[in-house]
Amino acid sequence: MQIHVVEEGQTLASIAETYGTTPEAINKANELPDPNKLATGQAMVIPIVGSYYWGKQGDTLYTIGQRNQISAAELARVNGISPYKPLQVGQKLYIPPRPRRAADFNAYVEPRRTVPPAMEADVRTAAPHLTYLAPFSFRIKRDGTLQRPNLNNFPAIAKENQVLLMMVVTNLEKGQFSTELGALILNDQELQNKLLDNILATARELGMGDIHFDLEALPTTGAEAYANFLRKARDRIHAAGLMMSVALAPKTSAEQAGKWYSAHDYKAIGALADFVVIMTYEWGYSGGPPMAVSPIGPVRRVLQYAITEIPAEKILMGQNLYGYDWTLPYERGTTAKALSPQAAIALAAQHNAVIRYDYRAQAPFFTYTDDQGKQHQVWFEDARSIQAKFNLVKQLGLRGVSYWKLGLPFPQNWLLIEENFRVRKRA
Repeated sequence: MQIHVVEEGQTLASIAETYGTTPEAINKANELPDPNKLATGQAMVIPIVGSYYWGKQGDTLYTIGQRNQISAAELARVNGISPYKPLQVGQKLYIPPRPRRAADFNAYVEPRRTVPPAMEADVRTAAPHLTYLAPFSFRIKRDGTLQRPNLNNFPAIAKENQVLLMMVVTNLEKGQFSTELGALILNDQELQNKLLDNILATARELGMGDIHFDLEALPTTGAEAYANFLRKARDRIHAAGLMMSVALAPKTSAEQAGKWYSAHDYKAIGALADFVVIMTYEWGYSGGPPMAVSPIGPVRRVLQYAITEIPAEKILMGQNLYGYDWTLPYERGTTAKALSPQAAIALAAQHNAVIRYDYRAQAPFFTYTDDQGKQHQVWFEDARSIQAKFNLVKQLGLRGVSYWKLGLPFPQNWLLIEENFRVRKRA
């Protein structure tokens, strides 16, 4: 599998010729919004076995091999060249496919009152590449009962694809995480028992395989109480033959304070849960200034701290499937519009914008002027940015990746999962 960045003047036909494939194959793999109008700077996945590399100044077989997990001798053998002869600038080398390791993949899906056909189609597309599917969410009510999400055909899709259904339990009220509701849950043993009764009964009824607690904005003094609740929950959930996982805010130290962080004790929760999802996204958010949603530097710092408190094999790295379109100049109080990677590419092509890549953040972005003369900046995800995250998962030995959220098409992501990993199926 090759990642190719479109240069000015290139067409599908010319790109296909470079890699010995067809325009139709590239179009199908990338689900191009308009195959006749490519955006300069657009990253595409080329569906070939292995990849090609063109030599640059200073390259050696050793340095190229190190970057691609292959010895210089094997690289020379595969390409039929001498291992002792210097490489030429522009020399074409074939890189064989890299070994794949097993990993878990989860994706949240957030149905509203109805499930649009496009959302269901995206779930069907993603399911072969998933270990877990997480309908968001089962909302805790103050009497210990649960308000269910619209599950539509999700259980059937999960079963067809050997995907474990994840029951996401939240303290959401009126669209916001409720500190008050969180305090009630943590401090009332009778309410906890009733809640766990209802969770387990619902899980049995719906065929859920994992109970996933996503309790956020908890009281800042609630770390011990939350761990105690999770210990009680784990004992009952395991006795029922189910798994328990927990969503965690992105922290870089145990002392990090605030309503989103204080109650999430990485060490205590990591010891109790079968696995955790660390929500490593939203540095760039709809109400903030333009920037990458999940820049790799901050993501790496969170995960490097996390693996000092939680076994790496229990950690799913959170990853966004969306970007944002900000109107410039940014003004506090305004909100950016969320969009999928596919929509971002179409927008760049529509406005003849050049997509650039921030190597420090490992994220693509572009600017354009709309029909009203207003300037915009768009940050999103592409094949390069997701490959950088997959490399991080492998470097740190993590369990895998958890996506927020389906319904935002990103076809290159699913292809690159299969290129990099063997997806575990636990259902």
